[in-house]
Amino acid sequence: MRSTLTFAISFLITCLAVPVLRSLAFRFNILDLPGGRKIHQAATPLLGGVAIYAGIIGASMVNARDIFAFFPLLMGATLIFILGLVNDLVGLSARTRILWQVLISLAVILMGLRVSFVPNGYLKDISEVLITVVWFVGVTNAFNYLDGLDGLAAGSATINVLCFSVILYMTGQYPLSLLAISLIGSCLAFLPYNFKKKIFLGEAGSTFLGFMLAGIGIVGNWASDNVVKLSIPILILGVPIFDMIFTTIIRIKEGKVKSFIEWLKYSGTDHFHHSLIDLGFRPAGSVIFIYFVTFSLGISAIMVSNDAAIEAFLTLSQAAIIFGIIAMLIVVGKRHRSGWVR
Repeated sequence: MRSTLTFAISFLITCLAVPVLRSLAFRFNILDLPGGRKIHQAATPLLGGVAIYAGIIGASMVNARDIFAFFPLLMGATLIFILGLVNDLVGLSARTRILWQVLISLAVILMGLRVSFVPNGYLKDISEVLITVVWFVGVTNAFNYLDGLDGLAAGSATINVLCFSVILYMTGQYPLSLLAISLIGSCLAFLPYNFKKKIFLGEAGSTFLGFMLAGIGIVGNWASDNVVKLSIPILILGVPIFDMIFTTIIRIKEGKVKSFIEWLKYSGTDHFHHSLIDLGFRPAGSVIFIYFVTFSLGISAIMVSNDAAIEAFLTLSQAAIIFGIIAMLIVVGKRHRSGWVR
C-alpha cells in the first residue's frame, strides 16, 4: 500500500504541475529555442524538470521517516536541480556548472555518501572520494547529454530505476525502493507531455535525474562481492556512460576538442541518439532502440545480482562487446555518408 501511495502521489503532483509550469514558461520566456544541434522546430518550455522534482519531493515528504537515511542524496540532488534551473533561466558557463557540480558532490561525500569497494590501504579514502566525484559528475552530465530527443531521458530514467527497483525488492531494501518508486511515478507522468513536445526537462530536470540515478547506484546494497556491486550500476546506466565515452573519443580523434575546457563547452550532433538518426532511424525509432538497449542491460544487471564475480566480469565484457559493435556501425555509417571509400 505504501508503494502504491508513493507512486500515486508523485504521479499526481507531476501531472498537475506540468500544465501550470508550461504556462509560466511561456509567460516568462523560459523556452528552448530551435536551431543549431537541436531538432525541434518550435520554442518549447523548459520547466518540465521542476514538475518531476516536485513530484519526487512531495512523495518523499510523505515517506520522510523511511527515506531519512538518504537525506544527503536528496540534498545533493536538490542543489544540482537548483544549479540546472539557474542555467535554464539565465545561463551559466560550462566551467561554472562543472565547478559547482564537483563542490556539490564533495558536500554529499562529507555527509557520508560515497563508494565503498576500494580495498583497505593508504590511498583508500582519497581513491573513494575521487571515484565518487567522477561518478556523480560523470553520470549527471551523461544524462544531460542524453536528453536530446522527446522521451529519451525521462523514459531511460524510468527503465533504469525500474531495474534498480527490482533488485531492491528482491533484496528487501524497502526504504530506497520508495524513493525509486517516486522517481518512476514522476517520470511516467511527465512522459506524455514530453512526447507531444509540450515541455522539455531542461537542464534542471536532466541533471537532477542523472544525479539521483548516480546516487541510487552508490546507496543501494547490490551485492556482497565488490565486482558484482560495481557491475550492477554500470550495466543499468550503461547507455549514458557509453554515450559520454564514445563521443569523447570521437571528438578527440577528430580534433574537435583539445582540452578539458573545450570538452566542457563543446556541443554537437554526435551523441548516440544523433548517430542513430544519421543511420536512418526516425527520432521515435532512435528512442525505442535506446530503450531496448537500456532494458537489455538492466535485465543483465538483475541476473548478475545473484551471481559471483566471474559472471559479473563476463557480463560487463559482453556489454562492452555490444557497445563496441554499435560504435563500429556508427563509425562505418559516418564514413559512408561522407563519401569515404576504401
